[in-house]
Amino acid sequence: MNWKKGLLAVLLAAILLLSTVTACAPKGKELTTVRVSEVTHSVFYAPQYVAILKGFFAEEGIDIELISGEGADKVMTAVISGSVDIGFSGPEATIYIYNEGKADYAKIFAQVTKRDGSFLMAREPDPNFTWEKLRGAHLLPGRKGGVPYMTLEYVVKQAGLVPGVDVNFDSSIQFAAMAGAFLGGTGDYVTVFEPTASSIEMDGKGYIVASVGEASGEIPYTAYYALDSYIKKNPQIIQGFTNALYKAQKWVAEHSAEEIAKVIAPAFPDANPDIMAKAIARYKEIDAYCSVPMMTQESFDRLQLVMETAGELSKKAPYADLVDNSFGEKAVETIK
Repeated sequence: MNWKKGLLAVLLAAILLLSTVTACAPKGKELTTVRVSEVTHSVFYAPQYVAILKGFFAEEGIDIELISGEGADKVMTAVISGSVDIGFSGPEATIYIYNEGKADYAKIFAQVTKRDGSFLMAREPDPNFTWEKLRGAHLLPGRKGGVPYMTLEYVVKQAGLVPGVDVNFDSSIQFAAMAGAFLGGTGDYVTVFEPTASSIEMDGKGYIVASVGEASGEIPYTAYYALDSYIKKNPQIIQGFTNALYKAQKWVAEHSAEEIAKVIAPAFPDANPDIMAKAIARYKEIDAYCSVPMMTQESFDRLQLVMETAGELSKKAPYADLVDNSFGEKAVETIK
C-alpha cells in the first residue's frame, strides 16, 4: 500500500472515531481529556478500543488521548513524569516503582487481560508440540524484565528447562522488532501477539504451536494505573474511566469475535478483517479478557511468583497498597 492510501486510511479512521465519540457524548457536557499511554497497539486490548469506539468513555464525560508507549518501562516513565495521566501496561511496572520507595507511587485501579497474550511460533507446523522441544533452540522472548519474557521463562522452567542453559533466550532484539527478525531468519522460535501471529501464519512464514498464557495460568497481564496523587485528586475521572471499561468488558463478553473485530476496525485501518476476527477468537478461546475490572490477590501473587522465578523481584509488594478495586466494585455494582 502506498503512503497516500495509508494516510487516507488513517484520516478516515480518525474521522470515524471522532464522529462516534461525538455522537455518544452527553449533550451539553464538555469532555475531559485523559491522556493514556498504552504499552503497545494490539488487538489483545480489544476492550479498550471497544470502550473508545462504542462511545463508552464519552458517555462518562471522558475523551481519551491515546499515546503509544512501546514498553512498560516507558509507560511508567510517562506516568511518573506527568506527561500522561494513566498508564496501561503490565502491572509489574507498579511493583518495581513501589519497591523503589517512592512516596507517590502508581496504583492499579482496573485490569483488562488475565493471561499472557503471546503465542509461540515455529518455522514449521507442529501439532504435537511440547515445551521440551525448545531444548537446544534459539528463542526470541522479548525484553528481559518484561512480563512477556518472565511469563515465558516461568513456563519453560515449569517444563523442566533452564533458560540460558537448555534454551537460548535471545533478548538482544527489541519487542517491536522480534517478528521482523524472525521473518528475516533469526531464531527457531519467537513469541508474538495477535494479529501478527495469525498474519504470519496466513502467509505461511511461521506457525503457532502454543499459547504462553494458556500454559502459564491466570496472571494480571495488563492493567490501568495512575499515581496515587492523581487518583486522590480525580476520583470521578477514575470512576468514569472504570465504568467505561466495564461496559466494554461486558460488551466483549456478550459478542462474537467477528462483531468485536468490526467495531474496533477503525483503530486498525490496515488490518485484514478476517485476521482480526481470528485473533480475537483465539484470545477468547484462551480466556484472556477480564469480565470485570477487579484484580484478585491470587493472580497478583502469581505475578510476583513469576517475577521471583525470573530473578527480577528483590522483595514482594503488598497487594493492599498497590491494588485499588473500589472503582471496579462500584462499576460492577451500578452498571447492569
